[in-house]
Amino acid sequence: MITKAERKYLSQLKIRYKKANKPQRIIILDEFTKTAGYDRSHAGKLLRSRYQYASKIIHRIHRIYTKEDAETLKQVCELLGWICSKRMRPSLTLAVDELIKADKLSISKEDRARVIGISPATMDRLFKRYKTRPKIKGRSYTKPGTLLKNQIPIRTFSEWDENKVGFFEIDLVGHDGSLVKGDFAWTLNFVDVKSAWTEQAAVFNKAQVHVFAGIQRIRARLPFPLLGLDSDSGAEFINDQLYRYCIQERITFTRGRPGKKNDNPYIEQKNDSIVRNWVGYGRFNTQPQVDILNELYQLLRLYTNFFLPVMKLKKKIRIGSKIRKVHDKATTPYRRILRARDVSKEVKDKLRNQYKSLSLVDLKEKIDAVLERLKPTPLKG
Repeated sequence: MITKAERKYLSQLKIRYKKANKPQRIIILDEFTKTAGYDRSHAGKLLRSRYQYASKIIHRIHRIYTKEDAETLKQVCELLGWICSKRMRPSLTLAVDELIKADKLSISKEDRARVIGISPATMDRLFKRYKTRPKIKGRSYTKPGTLLKNQIPIRTFSEWDENKVGFFEIDLVGHDGSLVKGDFAWTLNFVDVKSAWTEQAAVFNKAQVHVFAGIQRIRARLPFPLLGLDSDSGAEFINDQLYRYCIQERITFTRGRPGKKNDNPYIEQKNDSIVRNWVGYGRFNTQPQVDILNELYQLLRLYTNFFLPVMKLKKKIRIGSKIRKVHDKATTPYRRILRARDVSKEVKDKLRNQYKSLSLVDLKEKIDAVLERLKPTPLKG
């Protein structure tokens, strides 16, 4: 920071520099660089008043976080499924209080206040410093892409409306264990485009009778009406049974272009962050395994929709050859639905009552217990 003496000296030089001609300015600039020790380019900018300096000293609060704080955050991250720090920040206070309430965490009021005030960037620095964050292997190579809504419509009773709760992208995720042979389980994955509310159901194979039954099962437990479906062009979705069902129930039905996964970017992202992240890449090819998967998804829908914040892309800004993505504030699908104007008061009241009956710690323990029972089928060498 520039000192008072330097500022006084600089102000006098600026007056002389402004009135001087070019040869005189060179002499003044040489004098200033020798006296102050500044780089010539920086000194020139100072004399031309390119910089503005604060008249008062800015006092910043410096918090010192310890290894114990990192361990506390590790417990919070395990409770929230190791989501990124920006998504975790809105649920940090809730997670810490839930751990304290369940006697899983014992910290003083001062430590609690310090931990819940931590920023996402500081979380990342702590994890890097103390090497707390685990290395997650085997994640999906599916990446979210740019949303394209040039779908081929199957039947449209109303326009596809991404700004209205109830329009879902759907997809199937296979559990073949890298052995695409015989029958094996599939996860039917749903995501609401506006609220990011997700639902999953496991089916034994991708025959249309099983997929259709899975769609009906998910629709029956949705807290709000199903208004639209958008799928890929697979025969498990594009068939007469689902087509007639959408006509009868007046559900807007569209499909993406063949071979264009970026037509369905929201569901491609959830295939990774939910299904692959929790279930992995193992082979599940028995009915008991399908039943355990469905037991897991009954718990996971409550855990992800009520407690895990998500961020949605608002816009992209091109800066030269780079693109900067701007996201909204991370919040849970449950909170997004409460803010939605097109959702009825009855639905919101029902969700509020359900939220009050849930415990984040109990849900996570039940999910971990189900995952312990979910064993993939060993592959023969």
